[in-house]
Amino acid sequence: MDLTNILFLDIETVAGARTYHDLSDRMRHLWNKKAAFLNNPEELSSSELYERAGIYAEFGKIVTIGVGYFKKEGDTFQLRVKDISSHNEVEVLSQFKKLVEERFNQKQLRLCAHNGREFDFPYMARRMIINGVQLPDCLRLAGKKPWEVPHIDTMDYWKFGDYKNFTSLDLLAAVLEVPTSKDDIDGSQVNEVYYEDNDLERIGHYCKKDVSVMAQVFLKLIQEDPIAPENIVML
Repeated sequence: MDLTNILFLDIETVAGARTYHDLSDRMRHLWNKKAAFLNNPEELSSSELYERAGIYAEFGKIVTIGVGYFKKEGDTFQLRVKDISSHNEVEVLSQFKKLVEERFNQKQLRLCAHNGREFDFPYMARRMIINGVQLPDCLRLAGKKPWEVPHIDTMDYWKFGDYKNFTSLDLLAAVLEVPTSKDDIDGSQVNEVYYEDNDLERIGHYCKKDVSVMAQVFLKLIQEDPIAPENIVML
């Protein structure tokens, strides 16, 4: 496996509208139907449950895509990490598409994310379709056989064929002794930081740290040496 052909990514998503009451009548009705099937032990109302809307591509939007890739520098690898952040989702998706198409060979590129098969990859593809952004080849999966899909999922690597449990990136990093990225905010706080604090830069910084952790976890999973901190460049 050529490490320089892997693009590590993580997305940060928020509710598409600031509040439940900002939804159109049609979307509010459809959210009510969706909320009726959500796990709701506290018996919250549809409007209270709307804080979870960001995890559903039909009701959320992407505000940040963190990306990272390895670059060979002499005898060592350097990990370069950046974020693509904007209040304009079309801009985020278009910049990501431009990056993958201009920076990588499309036949060799592989996307890597934690739980990416269940979340990041389909969410990105759905939001591109919703926003009228043409899918790059790496997200165009229709008609492809499973072994032709150019995706790596670190959670799948950890499962070793066991599909019973979800393992968070934070837990996996902890057991593999990779420093945590959760020293500021975590995913559950992104919606609040975006809408209440209006701090997109903070979200981008958090996302980049997650990408860095994921790349280090990936190296551990394939039993390669981790990247030294001085060789991780945050762009």
